[in-house]
Amino acid sequence: MSLGDDTGRTRTRLPEGGGDPYGGARRSGRSSSRSLVTVVGVVVLLIAAIAFANRGGGDSDGEEGGGGDSPKAAVTAPSGEKPVSAKEAGVPAGFPHTRQGAESAAANYAVALGSGDMFNKARRDTILQSLIVPARIADFEATLDKAYTPEFNKNVGLNEDGTTPQGLTFVSRTSPIGTKVTESTSDTATVEVWCSGLLGLAGESSTSPVTNTWFTITMQLQWTDGDWKIVTHSQKDGPTPVPGDKRASSADEMAKAVQEYGGFTYAR
Repeated sequence: MSLGDDTGRTRTRLPEGGGDPYGGARRSGRSSSRSLVTVVGVVVLLIAAIAFANRGGGDSDGEEGGGGDSPKAAVTAPSGEKPVSAKEAGVPAGFPHTRQGAESAAANYAVALGSGDMFNKARRDTILQSLIVPARIADFEATLDKAYTPEFNKNVGLNEDGTTPQGLTFVSRTSPIGTKVTESTSDTATVEVWCSGLLGLAGESSTSPVTNTWFTITMQLQWTDGDWKIVTHSQKDGPTPVPGDKRASSADEMAKAVQEYGGFTYAR
C-alpha cells in the first residue's frame, strides 16, 4: 500500500512478515500424496544408485588451481558455436575439446541419462557405453542394473519388465536450464547442469500422473578418445522455483504433447 506524506513524496508499506518468498508462497494442492511418495522414492533410489556407482571413482586429474582452462564465473548464454552434427547411440557426440564443448556435452548427457530409454536394459547399456569412460562402464552398468528393478518399475507405474501399460504414455524427460563449469584443466572438467524433469504416466487410467521436478546434476568429464566422457555423476534437488497456479493439463493433452514435441541438441 502506498502512503503520501506532507512532503509530497510517496512511501510504500511492505507486507508484514517478509522474508523468503519461497517460504510463504501458496502451494498447489493438486498433487496426490501417492504421486508425491512415488516421486520421492524414485529420486532417492536413483541418487543412492548413482552415489554407489561413484564410490572409489572420485579421483580427478583436474585439481583446483590446475593449468589450462581455469574456471570463471559466468552466466549461461549462447556462445554462437554450432551444435554437433554427429550422434553415437542416438546421443549427440563429437563435442569440441574446449570448456564450452564440455558444457554442451554435460547438457546433452543429462538429457540422455534422464530419458525413458534408461528403463530398457539394452538401450541403457548402449547409452552408458557411449557416454562413460571405458574404465567405469562396467561399474555404471552393474549399479544401475540393481537400481532399475521390477519393484522400481512398478513404483513409477510401469510393468515389472519396464514396459508401459497398455493405453498409457510413459514420460521421462530431462530439460537442461543452464550449465556451469566449477573446475577444469585442459583434459578434465566438472560441470553442473541445472535441470527440470518430467516423470510419470499420461493417460486416463494412470495412478502415477506426470509430475515436474527440479534438480542439479554434477558430472566430472574427461577428454577420452576424441570426446568428453563421464567419469562420475551425482544429483541433488533444486534450485526449485515457486510453483505456479496454472491448471494442470488433462491426461490426453499431456500424452499428445509428449508424442508430438521432440527434443533438442544443446550447445553452450
